[in-house]
Amino acid sequence: MATEEDDEINTNILFILQEGLDTHQEEEQQKQSHIGDASISPPPPLDHRHHLNSINAMIVTRQLPSQGLSFQLWPAAFSFLSLLDRDPSPLLLPSSSSSLRILELGSGTGLVGIAAAAILGAHVTLTDLPHVLPNLHFNAIANAEVVAARGGSLAVRQLRWGVVEDIVEMESAPVFDAIIASDVVYYDYLIEPLLETIRFFVKGEVGFLMAHLRRWKKRDAVFFRRAKKFFDVLMVHTDPPVTGSRTGVTIYRFTARRRSLEAS
Repeated sequence: MATEEDDEINTNILFILQEGLDTHQEEEQQKQSHIGDASISPPPPLDHRHHLNSINAMIVTRQLPSQGLSFQLWPAAFSFLSLLDRDPSPLLLPSSSSSLRILELGSGTGLVGIAAAAILGAHVTLTDLPHVLPNLHFNAIANAEVVAARGGSLAVRQLRWGVVEDIVEMESAPVFDAIIASDVVYYDYLIEPLLETIRFFVKGEVGFLMAHLRRWKKRDAVFFRRAKKFFDVLMVHTDPPVTGSRTGVTIYRFTARRRSLEAS
């Protein structure tokens, strides 16, 4: 989940993800130099269509690359979706006679949450920053029929990490069985707010499933070191590296440490 200011970065997402986000200032200056130039028009929306083999259905999500990082698809989302579609059992999702209730953090375009709702027949709440919600609503509505046919449902809510009002507001929703996210560790200043949010929801048997592609050694090390103070972290799936990369996407399961529960 990027902030709204971060989402104003007008750049190629793949370059950012592979080379880092240190070019923020330079790109902001370049973008500002074009403000007011009527000859420059934003690129059209991009529709991503994905066929879910497990249920023989198609889901579609709208991307708006010109609007920033939260409106584009990130690598770990594809890995999470592929595993859900191929064999969700490694995710160790809780078994229940009723439909699963899942909360997705930093949903972006909502691809993973929508796929989970359709494949698992789950009730999924998609969340992100306020300015991301209109596109999330659009994608939820676009896939409502496919999801409903499987007995699932989609809701869209505002959830800013670490913001008490937003977190507490989520208490009005039914208890979640699982929390999911993909590619959410990338800014240093968002590590603590993200962990605060995860700690609020990951209690008892509720787990947090995170698809993650390691890019920044120090930043990733800080996140996992701090996370392990409160959670037991289990690696449940790893994809092989793609061409040109040294690492593949890994999916982790976080559960509350008993010692942390007793101390809280």
